[in-house]
Amino acid sequence: MRRFRSTTVVLGGMGVLAATLTACGDEPDRRCVDPVTHKQLPTYECKTGGSGQYYYGGSSRGGKVSGGSFDKSGVSRGGFGHGGSSGG
Repeated sequence: MRRFRSTTVVLGGMGVLAATLTACGDEPDRRCVDPVTHKQLPTYECKTGGSGQYYYGGSSRGGKVSGGSFDKSGVSRGGFGHGGSSGG
């Protein structure tokens, strides 16, 4: 009986891991950013008529982004080890 429980836990854990990897693999991180200063903005600034643009991938340090792109197709998707932070 003990072996059965162990197998169930391992298989359940693998399912959770697979779901996490799949969720991170769909889209790159996205932040709303001022296109001139590269400072992170609230998400509503990227809506129609706002002054921001979406910035994909990269990282944010001190409120400024770097290492990504304003072109979504220019960045790699998340995956194993995906840190996942999006601003707003």
